[in-house]
Amino acid sequence: MQIDELAFNKEGLIPAIIQDVDNNEILMLAYMNRESLAKTLETGKTWFFSRSRQELWNKGVTSGNLQDVKEILYDCDKDTLLIKVKQTGVACHRGTRSCFTETLWPENEDTG
Repeated sequence: MQIDELAFNKEGLIPAIIQDVDNNEILMLAYMNRESLAKTLETGKTWFFSRSRQELWNKGVTSGNLQDVKEILYDCDKDTLLIKVKQTGVACHRGTRSCFTETLWPENEDTG
């Protein structure tokens, strides 16, 4: 598999789901472009493309919350990546281990 065989969207991005390699916890979702994916493959650390800043960023380089890449998989349509990492510290910029801490549904299991 080559990077160019992946199905990047019209903005040149592909979503990357980041998962803890030890316990399978979903830590975050970010986007990669070809350059950030290439840097990830080259360095073994996660690199993403910031849609708001329009630039590459190396996860944890300033916070120390690094992600060591252990495996990269792609889905059947080749349009989403699953990146298994060894997480150092927290993954979320809000200070939580995972970005997925809020419940949409069921809102409250006691009602109903």
